[in-house]
Amino acid sequence: MSKRLEDFIKANKEGFDEFEPGADLWSRIEKQLPPEAPKKREAKTFSLGFVLRVAASVIVVMGISFVVFYKSTQTNKVDLAAINPEYAKQQMHYASLVETKRSELKAVAKTNPELYQEFSEEIAQMDSTYKKLNNDLATSPNQELVLHAMIKNLKIQTEVLSQQLNAIEQYKQAKKESYNETKDI
Repeated sequence: MSKRLEDFIKANKEGFDEFEPGADLWSRIEKQLPPEAPKKREAKTFSLGFVLRVAASVIVVMGISFVVFYKSTQTNKVDLAAINPEYAKQQMHYASLVETKRSELKAVAKTNPELYQEFSEEIAQMDSTYKKLNNDLATSPNQELVLHAMIKNLKIQTEVLSQQLNAIEQYKQAKKESYNETKDI
């Protein structure tokens, strides 16, 4: 069948050439096409100068922020020894005791997290009071009185932490004794 088609095309080749499209065919086709969608805007490119100005602005803002932050942290620092050397020693002593006892209490968190949570809430309240006193120290007209209050707060924290650690020790001892009693039976 393809051989017959080829023969037909060869025989009538001149007849096919008569039906060439007109010169205005493309213009008629273009009129029937839908209008073109608007072209997407090309990605905007920035000049090197613009990028450098933005980078410089960011660096300046960061530098100013750092200076303001640094100044605000430095204003709360007060030389306790200048206020009262004896109080400064006491404050250091009790702050050290509080940290030591807190570390001991944190060891309980692994074995008894509920008890640790309950105890840490009490200490957190006292610690927030201590921090407020520490912030007030720099602006207080009677710094020695505020420092004394800070020391008193640390003493109370030390006592509470000691009581909490004793309660934990008693709990462990009672648990151990009850285990030994059940083991002996």
